Amino acid sequence: MSVRTDRISLGGPPVNGSEPAFGVPPNAELALVTLDRPDEMNPLDHDAIRTLRAALADLDADPRVRAVAITGAGRAFSAGGDMKKYRTLQRDPIAFPVFLEDFHTLLTEVGAAATPVLALVNGVAVAGGIELLLSCDFAVAAESARIGDGHLPFGQMGGGGSLTLLPRVVGPSRARELVFTGRTLPAAEALEWGLVSRVVPDDDLRTAGIEIARGLAARSPLAVANAKRTLNASYWEGTAIGAGLRLERETAARYCLTSTDAHEGLAAFAEKRSPQFSGR
Repeated sequence: MSVRTDRISLGGPPVNGSEPAFGVPPNAELALVTLDRPDEMNPLDHDAIRTLRAALADLDADPRVRAVAITGAGRAFSAGGDMKKYRTLQRDPIAFPVFLEDFHTLLTEVGAAATPVLALVNGVAVAGGIELLLSCDFAVAAESARIGDGHLPFGQMGGGGSLTLLPRVVGPSRARELVFTGRTLPAAEALEWGLVSRVVPDDDLRTAGIEIARGLAARSPLAVANAKRTLNASYWEGTAIGAGLRLERETAARYCLTSTDAHEGLAAFAEKRSPQFSGR
């Protein structure tokens, strides 16, 4: 298989002596989704994209899964599409547009999922790799990570979102620099540019993902889903500020007035105890 999924329990003892995350349900899990063709630098071919879509749909529907982390096996997060297969695929006027449509659908499904999706960038992330990273809610990079667009040096152009999503994250000028030059950023520079939210030693990448997931598992899954979808509405749809504020107000009112978790959080604060969120 080009993709494998491992379930990691979040309800156990703290990781590497970290502080415990109070309120984590005993059955809460992190789903670690690994692109697993390390010898080819984890290409995002059509099979991998279909497998990722199916895996994400299953995981997002499972209430035990409180976070999904995507990473790569070996020395790459993903180096993008399968260049060998492209030699045939890019001559097929039917199959190639379908491939791009499925990839775009995967990216929008990552953003629309109720479950937070983070990228654990373990190495090279270029072309389709950076596009997958950009679709995630946020990213953590290993110190050895290298991130860039990488299409133009091989006569390609971004078709999976880098030309649309990248300028929104790093700004138009920096996006043009990455696209036109094809250079890759070391992890520290990717952090400075806002492509990743933190950088950790290579050996600590998985631990960082687990610690983040434990913190998320202690939150109301309903509140997290509402917050994610409201945040992403303006990012993905270009919502004007006025419309975005209206969406935020309406979502907050509905959640606070109708959810059990909102009232449980207030009661726990008043009673000086850890909240027990049900996701309702």
